[in-house]
Amino acid sequence: MNKSLPKLTLVLGGAASGKSEWAESLVEAHSVSKTYIATAQAFDDEMKVKIARHKNIRTDGWATVETPLDPVPALENAGADQAVLLDCATLWLSNVMLADHDTDAAADALLSGLQRCAAPVVVVSNEVGQGVVPDTPLGRRFREAQGRLNIALAAQADLAVMVIAGLPQVLKGRLP
Repeated sequence: MNKSLPKLTLVLGGAASGKSEWAESLVEAHSVSKTYIATAQAFDDEMKVKIARHKNIRTDGWATVETPLDPVPALENAGADQAVLLDCATLWLSNVMLADHDTDAAADALLSGLQRCAAPVVVVSNEVGQGVVPDTPLGRRFREAQGRLNIALAAQADLAVMVIAGLPQVLKGRLP
């Protein structure tokens, strides 16, 4: 039962800002049936530890769908009686780029899938525009693509929140 989550919530923040934990607590507080769409891939031991930490933080009752490249089917399978947490758009986009897929087409498909999803969705994404300019062409291409994706997600979102040091700052909409 979804109590009052907006159709789409975007949770932005820097690395280790507390955005994932805050997003999880938002879904926990407003839904009994929860689906966690995980986009991370464990290419090294450090990422394996980070993924395990995220899994351990979550309470029971989460259905987890691991989909590093195409979260749209999981979005389409979610029912109106659920809430979905997609964590995170940044890792998803880097997976898409590293797989040499068309990032614009993939982003369009994601945005369309979010619109069609029957459940309210909370999307976690990194704010990449406040950091250092990347020193490689791939890094700069990624930053630009992530910035465009965040802008599109924020435009579509009913609620956009920036998490800084674990504290939510509302950018658009109203907290439920």
